[in-house]
Amino acid sequence: MNPLAKELNEQIAKDSPIVLEMLSDLGKNLFMPKGIITQSAEAKEKAHKFNVTIGIATDKKGPMYLDSVYKSFNDMKPSDLFTYAPSSGKPELRKRWAEKILKDCPSLAGKQMSSPIVTNALTHGLKLMGDMFLEKGDTLVLPDKFWGNYRLTFVTIGGAEIATFATFNDKGGFNVEALLEKCKETARIKGKVVVILNFPNNPSGYAPTVSEAHAIADGLTAIAESGSKVIVITDDAYFGLFYEDDIYPESVFSLLVGRSKNLLPIKLDGATKEHFVWGFRVGFVTFGATAGGDQSGMMAALEKKLTGLIRGTISNCPHPSQSIVLKALNDPAFDAQRAEKVKIMKGRALSFKKVLKENDYTDEFTSYPFNSGYFMCLKLKNVDAEQLRIYLLDKYGIGTISASSTDLRLAFSCLDEGDTAELFKYIYQACQELHK
Repeated sequence: MNPLAKELNEQIAKDSPIVLEMLSDLGKNLFMPKGIITQSAEAKEKAHKFNVTIGIATDKKGPMYLDSVYKSFNDMKPSDLFTYAPSSGKPELRKRWAEKILKDCPSLAGKQMSSPIVTNALTHGLKLMGDMFLEKGDTLVLPDKFWGNYRLTFVTIGGAEIATFATFNDKGGFNVEALLEKCKETARIKGKVVVILNFPNNPSGYAPTVSEAHAIADGLTAIAESGSKVIVITDDAYFGLFYEDDIYPESVFSLLVGRSKNLLPIKLDGATKEHFVWGFRVGFVTFGATAGGDQSGMMAALEKKLTGLIRGTISNCPHPSQSIVLKALNDPAFDAQRAEKVKIMKGRALSFKKVLKENDYTDEFTSYPFNSGYFMCLKLKNVDAEQLRIYLLDKYGIGTISASSTDLRLAFSCLDEGDTAELFKYIYQACQELHK
């Protein structure tokens, strides 16, 4: 049992032992991890200088938003706000999101996929997939740099096990070989492998190149063709936030659909991060075909199973946010407005690269590869990341995230370009002060 869960149980038992007895085994094992959420809360209180902890994009006025989204609050029909949405989601939105997927991923043209099912954003979609495809004791393959909430969702709550591989190779690229070897190993032991491909990656901010994406898809297909059951979940939360030309411009989902009867690709995405509407909680699950002839019956069955799971847990997702996202997607100015925000994000990412290139900080830290998304990570050489995080907060009022003992995550999404140099100056200075 996790020490944090044990501490909470002892606290409950102190006040009411009967209530502790009422909890299920899962309930007894639940806890709130002292991870990004806790660290961000501390930063919100103390980070008066810079706060690069939270995964949203901001400007001087507050959170970024698109006018095509914000103006919807002033022009909505009651029927788009107050009624229940279907458990599978607003039909018009599902249709519009399917069109968006095909526009973003043109190589999907002519391939079979389900109609997107609306979820309460990505985390909900992940939990639903865990419920549908992971038994207790099953293995989930992840890179060693993964979003910490995966552990809470799939291990603490779902009872699965996580097997990791080194995210990056010695050449500074995605470690395709390590991914495939870990999948092969899991397949040999379990006969089945479930893998999450999170690109752009949180926390590292990396998306695969064209050659890497094809190698991933070809390798996973080969494992499936060898007789193993392969379930690939593409967590595309930060899709489209690409800042370098050699990045594969589509979801890896596109390269997996229809490849093998033993390979089921599942795409998770949403408006949340892509369209700067974090609090709206609008996500989607889309199933791709395996291989063979017409699979419309299978798609319909999977949609119904997933809809039943949503119905039996949260009933349905909020209608107002679905209506607003739909209206924004249909706004002629939407694409241009989003492109403007992505340009700002790209400028911030490139400013991080520029400062790191122009200053020699390598005696204290280097950066892992990053080319997309909201984040990047520093690899610390001499100090513990959690010690540095607290020191930066207490002495300099700077909020960061300790992703591991060696890795410090910075969200360039919420720092103006003009502040980048000063941020790194203080981080380097703090490292030196702690390293004395």
